[in-house]
Amino acid sequence: MKGVNTVSITITDKAVSEVKRIISEQQINGSPQEKIYLRMRVVGGGCSGFQHKLDLDPVVNEKIDQLFEYNGLPVVVDKKSILYLEGVTVDFHDDLNRRGFSISNPSAKSTCGCGSSFSM
Repeated sequence: MKGVNTVSITITDKAVSEVKRIISEQQINGSPQEKIYLRMRVVGGGCSGFQHKLDLDPVVNEKIDQLFEYNGLPVVVDKKSILYLEGVTVDFHDDLNRRGFSISNPSAKSTCGCGSSFSM
């Protein structure tokens, strides 16, 4: 499970830094868990059928999750979601026009108008 990248996921340095900042802030404000992982997953929903989700999660299920590491950031992806995440790039934007994480999926056949869901 650990250290084997069977899927090509890119997480930019800006995104890694922002997730680490958020985790550090949460640990200072009263959630001092041993380890917190960035959980990437794909769920059904939205107007196009699928949505990418990013969450912080202190739990890894060795039966269904695969663990990756990006510049010291532990990332967990469940085996079902891995099928939809090949080639995905996670980035973080902090400028006048937008602030937040974006996920670009080259395998998506189409996206909805707001960009929050996609179809395969």
